[in-house]
Amino acid sequence: MFRYPKEYDVLVIGAGHAGVEAALAAARLGCSVAMLTQNLDTIGAMSCNPAIGGLAKGHIVREIDALGGAMGLNTDATAIQFRMLNAKKGPSVRAPRAQCDKKAYQFRMKRIIEGQENLDMHQGNVAEILVKNDQVYGIRTNLEMEILAKSVILSAGTFMRGLMHVGLKNEKGGRMGDAISTVSDSLKELGFEVDRFKTGTPCRINGRSIGYSKCERQDGDTPVSNFSYMAHTLTKKPNDIFTLNPFGDPAFHVEQVPCWITYTNPRTHEIIANNLHQSPIYSGKIESVGPRYCPSIEDKVVKFAEKERHQIFIEPEGRHSLECYINGVSTSLPYDVQLDFIHSIVGMENAEIIRPGYAVEYDYCPPTQLLPTLETKLVENLYFAGQINGTSGYEEAAAQGLMAGTNAAFKVRGEDPYILGRDESYIGVMIDDLVTKGCNEPYRMFTSRAEYRLLLRQDNSDLRLTPRAAERGLVSDEHKTFTEEKIATIAEASEFIRQTTYQSTRLNKWFRRAENSWQDLPQEMRDKFPADLWSVVETDFKYEGHIVRQHKQVERLSKMEHKKIPDDLDYSEISGLKKEANHNFSTIRPQTLGQAGRITGITPADVTLLSIWLDKKKREQDA
Repeated sequence: MFRYPKEYDVLVIGAGHAGVEAALAAARLGCSVAMLTQNLDTIGAMSCNPAIGGLAKGHIVREIDALGGAMGLNTDATAIQFRMLNAKKGPSVRAPRAQCDKKAYQFRMKRIIEGQENLDMHQGNVAEILVKNDQVYGIRTNLEMEILAKSVILSAGTFMRGLMHVGLKNEKGGRMGDAISTVSDSLKELGFEVDRFKTGTPCRINGRSIGYSKCERQDGDTPVSNFSYMAHTLTKKPNDIFTLNPFGDPAFHVEQVPCWITYTNPRTHEIIANNLHQSPIYSGKIESVGPRYCPSIEDKVVKFAEKERHQIFIEPEGRHSLECYINGVSTSLPYDVQLDFIHSIVGMENAEIIRPGYAVEYDYCPPTQLLPTLETKLVENLYFAGQINGTSGYEEAAAQGLMAGTNAAFKVRGEDPYILGRDESYIGVMIDDLVTKGCNEPYRMFTSRAEYRLLLRQDNSDLRLTPRAAERGLVSDEHKTFTEEKIATIAEASEFIRQTTYQSTRLNKWFRRAENSWQDLPQEMRDKFPADLWSVVETDFKYEGHIVRQHKQVERLSKMEHKKIPDDLDYSEISGLKKEANHNFSTIRPQTLGQAGRITGITPADVTLLSIWLDKKKREQDA
């Protein structure tokens, strides 16, 4: 057994979206960090669709950026199309989305990892998590090498015992062309609960074989809606990372690439329905639960039989490739059936499938086994991030990686953990949902999951999160200064609005009329402040009454959120507590009274009993 001569503060296993954010966060905080992945050429790879953001996911990316993460800026540097979804709807559900050059995204992220101080890279496959006295101290690789670390972050994606299905044939792999990880065997031996989920991906088509003239063209927005609040730094640094690869940055590629829309039809549905017996899902080969919100085309045909067509998006995978992602036809049907139903679609009559769609089953660990810091309850200093926690999507994974890396670093440094509340961010909502309620299907973030979504808009993520992040050293001095100046300018704009009369009405009241917008103001008023700031302050005044009510609601519930519960509390001592509540409390071990009230199966009466008991114990201790 060879032991690597350097011991690390933080060791990150996996180099997907969770792994890169975890490693970068810990390294930025001054820890010595190692990243171990089975293939260094796939760092930051976009395994499924070539896009970042979307409904609620776009909020998460902007929050990642506000906390100093890399995903937003990397998206801006490598995007080929930008769109603001729900632009005509209310401000809480608007969300940015971008198509990326997927190889440019991957290569640029690899270059960021390579250039990050305090971060070493290792290629290999983890075989065992090394634990002594319920505390992790490193890992053993498949090459019989030990790497020691004070903390370990496991972000293995869909690679843990991955099994891919095309028709009734299957083969091992977490992604087509890549090997599996057996680390879940080590987790089982350590006593972790391990279960199985399923996900899937559609076929890829050579763009030269698509009849675009028969499809609907979908262009990007102008001006673009960047993800990063620091996107301006890309075009001001001509020697920055993006110049080292020939893809990427808007400074060099201002022309956006169109996407295209077409539809399935009754003939498509007939072909699929006639071959369901060859589907691993409907033949019983796959029993794992898949993402309900992103159904396969087989599920759409069966569960929405009344629909004559389903929308399909043809999404280019990059500027330097003709390969297209066919969004909307995720499938695990046999190759020949995929070819038949694709050819039945308008514009796809002569389509050349270059990669088939497939389903993949993989191991995950139910996330109720985690603390809100994403540290495991069973093994100290071991953290889980990404799809190992039952989530789906690049954005959800990256956010978990950022928080796991941050908390691992703070724990190594002997500092307080960094936990975001449900009233502070979508990231806080997601992590609280995971560790409190768990998930019985792959978890995806929706705006409807956030009870304070008017406070958690995508346009104010930096205002909400960056000041506190700056206090903990999570963002650069440049980022901190830029945000402070922005906050000061918004305060100036707000005061201007309160003091200025337009059309015989103070602007703060004028904005409350639904039909009024800052863009309707005279040019000399509009020129006083940047357009993006006008949009933020207009929303704050237009929805001022709703925002004030949500803030009051947060204040009312803050006492419960801040009322701590001892980690070693024996719930069987609480007189009158039902067995089910005792079991649920003992399993989840909530850290606050607020979290206790969100546990599945817990009633208000259970929380009241717990609160009374805690107050009683405190009085006894104070006496």
